[in-house]
Formats: sequence, C-alpha cells, structure tokens
Amino acid sequence: MIDHIATTPFGRRGFSAAMLSGQMAASRAAADASVDKWRVFRAVCEAKAMLGVGDRALAVLNALLSFHPQTDLVAGERLVVFPSNAQLSLRAHGMAPATLRRHLAALVESALVVRRDSPNGKRYARKGDDGEIETAYGFDLAPLLARAEELERMAEQIRAAQRAMRVLRERVTVLRRDIFKMIAYALDQAVPGDWQAVQQTYQAIVAALPRTAAYETVERTEVRLRELAATIRKRLEIHADSQESSAKESQSERHIQNSNTKSTELEPRFEKKQGPAAAPVLETKSKPLTYPLGLVLRACPDIADYARDGIADWGGLVATANLARSALGVSPDAWDQACEAMGAADAAICVAAILQRAEQIQSPGGYLRSLTDKARAGQFSVGPVLMSLLRAAGSRDRAKTG
Repeated sequence: MIDHIATTPFGRRGFSAAMLSGQMAASRAAADASVDKWRVFRAVCEAKAMLGVGDRALAVLNALLSFHPQTDLVAGERLVVFPSNAQLSLRAHGMAPATLRRHLAALVESALVVRRDSPNGKRYARKGDDGEIETAYGFDLAPLLARAEELERMAEQIRAAQRAMRVLRERVTVLRRDIFKMIAYALDQAVPGDWQAVQQTYQAIVAALPRTAAYETVERTEVRLRELAATIRKRLEIHADSQESSAKESQSERHIQNSNTKSTELEPRFEKKQGPAAAPVLETKSKPLTYPLGLVLRACPDIADYARDGIADWGGLVATANLARSALGVSPDAWDQACEAMGAADAAICVAAILQRAEQIQSPGGYLRSLTDKARAGQFSVGPVLMSLLRAAGSRDRAKTG
C-alpha cells in the first residue's frame, strides 16, 4: 500500500476546489474496484466536451496512462505515475514544456488526476527495504478508477446525443429533398397554387438553419419542414383526386373534354430571388432557350457529377448548378445576382463552365460576379463560352482517339 501524504501543490500554486474534488473522487473508489485504463480513457475522450478538456489535454492523459505498467487500474495498487516533464513531452509527441504544464493543470482542474507533489516539487518514488514502493510523488490516476462508471455514463450521453442528431439531420435532408421535388412536380404539372410563395417559405426555413446548430434549432427546423411538406402533399393529393375524378367522368361520357386544342410544353426554370438568401424559384413560363441542353452538357460534362438524379431538363441543370456553386465556393448572393441578371438557365451554364475550368479560375465567386456585371450592361453572352469549351472538348476527344 502506498502512503499518499501530499494533498496540496508545491510552489506558488494554491489549493483549489477542483483539487479537493479530485482528491475526494480518488478516495471514493471501492476496495475491489478495477477498470481497464484504456476503456476509461476512451470514455473520457468521448465525454471531453462535458468534462471541459481539449484534445491536447487528452494527449497528455494518454501519456500519463502509458507510464502505468498494468492495463488495469486496481484499487489499493500503485496508481501514482511520476514521469519527468521531459519524458512526458516525448510521449505527448514533443509537446512544449509550457503547453504541457498548462494541460496538466487542465487535467487536475477537471478532477481526472490528482497532483501529489513532493516537498521539492520533483516527481519520484521512494522504496522500502523490501524493494516495494512506499511513497510516490507525481500524478495520481485514482480519480479515473473512482469515476469510471460516471465517465462511461457521460460518454453514453454524448453518443446518444450524436445518434439523435444524426437521425434528426437525416430527416431534415429527406424533407428538403421531398419538398423541392414536390414543388418541381407541381410546377411541371401546372398544379393550381402560389408555388412561388411556397418556395419562398421553404427557402426562409432552410436559410434560418446554420451549418453548425444545436439540437433544438435543428428540431424546430424539422418540425417546420414537416408541416410544409404535409401541406404541399395535401395540395398534390387534392389535385390528383380532382384529376382522377375528371378522367372517370370523361370515360363515362365516352369523350375527352379538351378546352385547349394547342399543346403547350412547360419547361421549368428558376426565377429571380425571392429573399435575401433565397434560391431561384421554379416557374412554368420560360422564354425559349437559345442553346440545346445536350450541347451544354457536351461542353461542360463535369457538371453531371453533381447531379443527384441526372440532368434531364433545364430545371435539373439549374438545381445541379446550385449544388455545384456551393462546392466552388460561390456564395448564395452571387448565384442569386447572376440568376437575376442573366436568367437562371444562363447562370447555370456559367456555373457549369466555371466548374469545367475550375483549375484555371482562382476565385469562382468573383468571376461569376464579373460576368453578372457584364450581363447587366448587355456585354455578355454564354455563346462564346460554350463554343470555346466545345472546341476544347473536341480537341480532347481527338487526342484520345489519336
């Protein structure tokens, strides 16, 4: 049995409540307590946010545990390790002395270890006549043994919170996809309703969700998205029921009622922004597009890598370009300004062209803004850009076949 005689720190360091808490924790270990030191260390790593320790402090704790000769921490056995700062620094990947001292203090303040300072502040052990250690001065690992169950509970709380956040974010992602595609379907099928207002509501909800958010914030967003998705789905179901009823009536009367003899092909595209952080809104009335979609995809094949479900129409190109611009570092504001100045289709072509030449463009966002300014002044057309990319694609194809 080792006699622990030191309870207060050496030198100018004063005694603190955290030190008292650590010593009390060390004394609460059951007589037959035993725990795998690496298992409790993993629990500390998972619960580091609740304990208030950082990664560097954990590296120091890992080094301290490595000086304990056994795998298990057992009550009544030697739990004081006494490496010098030079030895600790080597096992902590060459940590600077000042940094090492700071993180040792953090471990003490978190009641994970107890400082057992010698009369002169050095760390060492004194052996008896039988060669066994009688007194040790250094860092006592007993709090890890005494708090093992508490630390495991804290780690499980963190794991449970992480699982809950993952599930919640998955639901938000699915809801966002459902809402976007239901709006696109409603516009494509000319379902009655103010779909631009619905799109604006959706964008306002999404824009209010920061990239790093607390669980409660994400939960509120999920509730609002779920309510919006339910409202949209109800409108679509009502429209589908009315269409089905009309079809049955027409079949029973043995003729098809058609009030419009001219077939109008609706080509969805995005409209100018509806708010400060809003993405372009799909609308059913669009001006004829000068360039075939196939030509654009032939000139800018890289854009297809960002498509979730392929690019079958202009709406798909615009949606994909909105994803690609985020990867390029183009801000939502720059994208909205481009859509407003040159139209969503031409803005999507510009983003596809920038993506195709990403290695040659240092600032994609700034480049898109310059094109937007030229478009406002009537000095820009996507035609020359596409032709240049087509020539480059042709050259690559000839080089491959040659």
